[in-house]
Amino acid sequence: MRILIVVDMQNDFVDGVLGSAQAKAIVPAVVGKIAEYRSSGDRVVFTRDTHGNNYLDTQEGRKLPVPHCIRESYGWQIVPQIDTLDSLVIDKPSFGSCSLMEVLNNMEKVYDVDSVEIVGLCTDICVISNAMLAKAQLPEVPVTVDASCCAGVTPESHETALSAMEMCQIDIINR
Repeated sequence: MRILIVVDMQNDFVDGVLGSAQAKAIVPAVVGKIAEYRSSGDRVVFTRDTHGNNYLDTQEGRKLPVPHCIRESYGWQIVPQIDTLDSLVIDKPSFGSCSLMEVLNNMEKVYDVDSVEIVGLCTDICVISNAMLAKAQLPEVPVTVDASCCAGVTPESHETALSAMEMCQIDIINR
């Protein structure tokens, strides 16, 4: 079984307060990737960056003073082009998700996990954080990031993150 992790494809990161043209551009490719996994009977897991109304009082909020992905807000929701169907959606309070790693560990115990693929936003923050955690959690399972289904804060930081992941034996495809 393959697992696709779709990281933070939320309104605030696509066309909201932290959105970009690059993020908007990957939405159709991410939708296609999800459809491919579902049609093959593989698992799709979503993450959702999740903050409270006190965001500006948090360490992240002090370093990035742009309120975003506030629980239950429009910006927090996954973009309408993506249907989460009956998939697991994990709310995460930080860049990487320990809860997601617990889910991967449990899936590995129950299923024969052939590979983990990661797509989404932002390549240079949450995608790289979760890819590195996944590689540490399942060191013998191939972890792949599809560069065509990711966007970074800038095109340059996107490329830097892809190179860093590649150095850690995470396979980068469609670069």
